[in-house]
Amino acid sequence: MSPATSRKHANHVVAGLKAAIHNPRVSDKAKERAKERLENMGVGVEFDEEHQKRVLAGYKAALHNENVSDDAKENARQKLQAAGVIEDSEGDQLEDDQPPRDEHRNHVLGGYKAALANPNVSTEAKLHAATVLDEHNAL
Repeated sequence: MSPATSRKHANHVVAGLKAAIHNPRVSDKAKERAKERLENMGVGVEFDEEHQKRVLAGYKAALHNENVSDDAKENARQKLQAAGVIEDSEGDQLEDDQPPRDEHRNHVLGGYKAALANPNVSTEAKLHAATVLDEHNAL
């Protein structure tokens, strides 16, 4: 096995062991073995707080994305409730750093309006932007 392949294999092993540690379906004994193997490999298993913030931000974004299914939104709502980020089942009481739905919509529509005025945007993209703006009565 080449050094690059060996490194890639090791990265996959580490990823699998970390996944086992965080999987609720894995037994405590198996989780302990996975932690020991990671320690032997010189890899820390501490929980990455920044990663968790990003995961929760993704769930928050899913709640306000019109392209996300109702089932996925409900899953995101449950994850956020479990993390203590939202209080009600509707997901309306988010932390202060989450912009309201209208603000996000306005930013998206503003981007389409900017595309119309940008000389570097293709004609096809400008037509698409105009269609989206027309659908939202934003022209």
